[in-house]
Amino acid sequence: MTALEFNHQIASLTSTLELFTKKFTSDKMESEDLVQDTVLKALTYRDKFRQNTNLKGWLFTIMRNTFINNYRKVQRNKTSHDDTKELYFLNVADDYTFNTPDGSYEYKDIQKCVHEIKEDLLTPFEMHTEGFKYHEIAEQLNIPIGTVKNRIFHARKEIQKKLVAYSQ
Repeated sequence: MTALEFNHQIASLTSTLELFTKKFTSDKMESEDLVQDTVLKALTYRDKFRQNTNLKGWLFTIMRNTFINNYRKVQRNKTSHDDTKELYFLNVADDYTFNTPDGSYEYKDIQKCVHEIKEDLLTPFEMHTEGFKYHEIAEQLNIPIGTVKNRIFHARKEIQKKLVAYSQ
């Protein structure tokens, strides 16, 4: 199938795609975006389409996967839209930081407990919390990777025991 034939067949299926979006959304704008994204992906990945297969089914699969991926992206971002006058909800205080007097005390208490654990446990634990991978820690400290994992595990357990008052 030539590129022109392929494009013509996709163009003839756009109304069918628009109807299929009703399975996913009732929002007209979102529906139009979904059709547009589907057509764009189909044209971009035309080389992936196999001859003598169902083009409509292929487009429906692209649409379904696009919808699922977009949904997951929104869930990960937890995007909130504030439609209130004067953006009331965006100006709400953040209760999840250590900027409160109690939070500052808790942070200092946690830091104190962390630094009270044994040095051989503390070093791998701190490196891990800073983003080092297990194998990187093992290489830097010249110890087996199993030992690194074991020390991080035991460091967590010791810290949890010392912070038992915060778990209630």
